[in-house]
Amino acid sequence: MSTAYISHNDCTLHDMGPEHPESPQRLAAILNELQGSKLEQDLDFVRAEEVKREQLQRVHPELYLHQLDLIQPSHGKIFADPDTLMCQDTLRAARLAAGAAVQGVDMVLSGQVDNAFCAVRPPGHHAERSKTMGFCFYNNIAVAAMQALTFHSLERVAIIDFDVHQGNGTVDIFGGDERVLVCTSFQHPYYPHSHCFNQPENVVNTPLPAHTPAAQYRKQVEADWLHRLQDFKPQLVLVSAGFDGHKLDPMADFELEEADYRWLTEMIVDIARQTAADRIVSILEGGYNLKALGASAQAHIETLFEASR
Repeated sequence: MSTAYISHNDCTLHDMGPEHPESPQRLAAILNELQGSKLEQDLDFVRAEEVKREQLQRVHPELYLHQLDLIQPSHGKIFADPDTLMCQDTLRAARLAAGAAVQGVDMVLSGQVDNAFCAVRPPGHHAERSKTMGFCFYNNIAVAAMQALTFHSLERVAIIDFDVHQGNGTVDIFGGDERVLVCTSFQHPYYPHSHCFNQPENVVNTPLPAHTPAAQYRKQVEADWLHRLQDFKPQLVLVSAGFDGHKLDPMADFELEEADYRWLTEMIVDIARQTAADRIVSILEGGYNLKALGASAQAHIETLFEASR
């Protein structure tokens, strides 16, 4: 078996401007880190395909999808919200990002690969059911989860979100859905300033202050997540893989390094091995220092690949 690396060059066509941190260069930074490594030869590189409309409609109302179609500009850029710009290629990239997430689920659950990493943009975990937020248009991981629950008829899916910003969109979509356990660690108080408290039983929030030492981060995440995940017994583990908690990242104030992302991935692999037949699909979210993003993503992907051998 192997690890799939699912991506598409057209994900780089979405461009919010040279000063915007969510840049097309993010995907190149990951590929550059893989080039020349053993992973370049060993990964199963897969070309992403666009998501189907009905797959998006499982997560987002048609009215919201139609509104996005209407506002996408034919030239130039417009603001979909104060943080998120659209250009003429934005929705093409977003459809590929969500489509890659679906492909990952299909490949893993059909036994073609053990696990998958979707190197895609725009990210998705801030997109709420009917609202763009935080550089996100479609909630990629939610679309993946619904593919697993509906098309593949799974009963329990875990979503682990270690981005430095809370996955508010994922919480908005799945809060109260007993089929999905959402575990999300994030800097607090910090963007998006919502969905932190009084959440449904299926949401495990781990808010941590700025400059939390890596050792404390590991201790708290393990304490909050491990028993909940073991008790839930997920049949598939989905990962919102945001690497913006790295100490070099300009967008937040965590103190994580590549070794911490390897540790997180090892914990996820262990959970998947116990209850989900090793099945993991990881989807890129944040990470805005290009050097730190490339190195952290490599550590994450390498750990996934080692688990597939």
